Amino acid sequence: MSLFQAARRFVRPFAVAVALVAVGPTAYAQQPTPSSIAVAKQLIAVSGATTIFNPLIAGVVEQAKILYLQQNPALAKDLGDIATQMRADLQPRLNEITEEVAKIYATNFTEQELKDILAFYQTPAGKKLLAQQAKIIETSMSFAQNWANKLSDEVIAKMRDELKKKGHQL
Repeated sequence: MSLFQAARRFVRPFAVAVALVAVGPTAYAQQPTPSSIAVAKQLIAVSGATTIFNPLIAGVVEQAKILYLQQNPALAKDLGDIATQMRADLQPRLNEITEEVAKIYATNFTEQELKDILAFYQTPAGKKLLAQQAKIIETSMSFAQNWANKLSDEVIAKMRDELKKKGHQL
């Protein structure tokens, strides 16, 4: 899998997680409590959000490796060994992301709201949403991209026509 594909796999689900926070009930700028953070961590785990963070460390290490390889391809073997070790060494740092995202959730939702969302995700409909969400987002993003491309073609053609009406040679 290319770095671009890995980044896309991360960005799309993460965007959904961010959107969930953004469109949820407006936060009261509350200070998150330890218990609300704990519920938020459960929510993150149940929703599968922890798995979307997994490619981050590997992606960052791979980017750094590519940077050095571009400067000197002869470093490939050593960089491969170093990158493997760094990925392993940095893996525990994923907890930093989970901790911070849990605080974001706990700041934007009350503890009861987090419990309600968690309870929903544990229902058959919630489980189905979680199972289908990536496919729905992927399909939606593909449709939106195609739609935007068609709209762009339409806008360009109309602009060209309007410019020609005004006497511009294109």
